[in-house]
Amino acid sequence: MFPERPTDAVQPMSVTALTNELKGALESRFFQVTVRGEISNFRPAASGHLYFTLKDAGASISAVMFIREAMRLRFQPADGQEVVVSGRVAVYAPRGQYQIVCARMEKAGSGSLARAFEVLKARLMAEGLFEQSRKRPLPFLPRRIGLVTSPSGAALHDFIRVLHSRFPLPVLLAPSSVQGERAPAELMEAVRRLERSRLVDIIVLTRGGGSMEDLWAFNDERLARTIAACSIPVVSAVGHEVDFTIADFAADLRCATPTDAARVVSPVKSDLLAVLERDRKRLNASTRGRIFACRAALGEAVRRLGTPQRRITEGRLGVSDALNRMEGTMRSALSADRRRLTGLRERLEREHPRLHLVRAAARLSAAETRLGPCVRGGLHQRRERLSNALARLRLHSPEGTIQAERVRLRHLRMRLENAVRSALADARSALAENAAGLDALSPLAVLSRGYAVVFSHASGGVIRSSGGLEKGGLIDILLSDRSRTLAQVVEPQIVTDAPEADAPSDEHR
Repeated sequence: MFPERPTDAVQPMSVTALTNELKGALESRFFQVTVRGEISNFRPAASGHLYFTLKDAGASISAVMFIREAMRLRFQPADGQEVVVSGRVAVYAPRGQYQIVCARMEKAGSGSLARAFEVLKARLMAEGLFEQSRKRPLPFLPRRIGLVTSPSGAALHDFIRVLHSRFPLPVLLAPSSVQGERAPAELMEAVRRLERSRLVDIIVLTRGGGSMEDLWAFNDERLARTIAACSIPVVSAVGHEVDFTIADFAADLRCATPTDAARVVSPVKSDLLAVLERDRKRLNASTRGRIFACRAALGEAVRRLGTPQRRITEGRLGVSDALNRMEGTMRSALSADRRRLTGLRERLEREHPRLHLVRAAARLSAAETRLGPCVRGGLHQRRERLSNALARLRLHSPEGTIQAERVRLRHLRMRLENAVRSALADARSALAENAAGLDALSPLAVLSRGYAVVFSHASGGVIRSSGGLEKGGLIDILLSDRSRTLAQVVEPQIVTDAPEADAPSDEHR
């Protein structure tokens, strides 16, 4: 159904007025939006503005990013990329078209990477891994520089170019991937190889700029700990000046770019040569001044000294006077030493050990004279007491009791042996009688008289009658010589006229 025709009382709106109404409603309602979609029809303009379409499976919308915001992008947009844009909805009135004016753009998923970056940074900072106190100073002029980067990247050529323009120091390259899943492990191994080699004084870890995803290998926790534990100073120069990675915080020094790192680790050779030349000139001037001062001092000393002959004569006179004084002093000292030595000799003779030994020997002889009678009297008393003790011990000696007990023990042993022999004879007699009775009852005795025992081969039981035989069956026969034979039944028969006088019982057949 078509809408009713407007009456003359309703004034029609112009296209501009309607568009402005829609523009105001949309722009006030969607002043700030965040949209995720895929870039298509990407058209960078010569002015620096970026024009593109943002789409998903169900719809599409035009978008624009002006040059001021585009210059802050950390990656190069392209068709097919999935991005998240933030901005506002605007209506372009001349075309009646609405679009998103983008203020920020990042790859889909980079927000989660940024959060992971901040979490890891905070944790390692709390551990003290980024402390300034543990960072080491760089050598002023390294003998050799270790470089960890991709051999095909622009960072290598930029670093070498700037380094050789300043000071052509030797560089030892440890090639490694700088992007992708394998990059963290290869970067760690490259740093460790340079550390183990002991051939470099500084290690530079570098690569060119890129998005957060491109630089993510340098945000690996294991790489940060490897850098912190390295015994050689490490410089991190990853990306551009606005790019920061975990490796930058763990390294001893962070440089904004690879070329900046080359400037930091090497001085300018011409400047060093100029400083050396300046110092050489200052040293030469100082040395010449010192020589002139020494010459002047030497001349003044020669002037005060006068002629050598006069100084020698005065010296000889002084030496002669000193010798005379020294001889007098030595004679006085020798006389005093002789007197002291004489006194010491007299004291030594009075206190000589021989005199002490003679006195001690006399005292010892007197003591022996007094001690002899006492010792002999004590020994006599002890001998008497010992003789009395031996006599009492002989009276109470157990030797007689032991001899009587030995005799009684021999009689008991003889009685025991006789009793054992009698018991053994009785046991042997009983055993012989029992063996004779068993032999009389043994089925083997019956077999020895020419009989045999028939067994079923299948069951192993004794066959007691012809009813237990089967035609064609197998039987085992135990003969009188105790050997066994295997036989086959041809025709079982019952014999009724067999003699019964010596027939064995059923249990012996």
